[in-house]
Amino acid sequence: MSARSEATYTAVTPPDTDPTFGAATTGKVGMWIFLITDAMTFGGLLLAYGILRSGNKEWPAPTSVLGIPFTAVMTFVLIVSSLTMVLGLDEAKRGNRLGTVKWLVATAGGGIFFLCGQVYEYRHLIHEGFTLPSGNFPATFYVITSFHGAHVFTGVCYLLITAFGVWRGRHLENGANFVEITGLFWHFVDLVWILVFTLVYLIP
Repeated sequence: MSARSEATYTAVTPPDTDPTFGAATTGKVGMWIFLITDAMTFGGLLLAYGILRSGNKEWPAPTSVLGIPFTAVMTFVLIVSSLTMVLGLDEAKRGNRLGTVKWLVATAGGGIFFLCGQVYEYRHLIHEGFTLPSGNFPATFYVITSFHGAHVFTGVCYLLITAFGVWRGRHLENGANFVEITGLFWHFVDLVWILVFTLVYLIP
């Protein structure tokens, strides 16, 4: 291996073990607890959406209001970003700093594309009169999608901070645990969007 190649790799220490959680670090357990509670919040919002919709016979068909093809492209990019996150974690576990940074930045790019698409969608819908106070459908739509959008924004910041740390030679210790925790959050964000897209956009 050349000197240049060696400079891009960092020795990855094996994950620590905990008497209670085994190979799961306290950070990883903490993230899982957070994601479970966050999933309950999303579940409550989607349940409220379902109750309001089922009790309103005049609820418009989402396909008649929302731009499904455009949002489908956004969804596809977000799903692909989960793949790039997996590739980034794989590089992190191999100790390849530059490869990890490359895929983490690509993942963040997918999130930025999604956020830009959401801003465009909001501007178009508001221009068409689909505003927050104009009914239960727009009210629940904006609350659910903007809450998820806030998670995407947080995830993008999280990814870029992680990428910067890896570039500086950090976050690859303990089996690249920090990068793996970042990935847990991002995969959760992607999974929740699939549910939101299905329930809010696609079900007639």
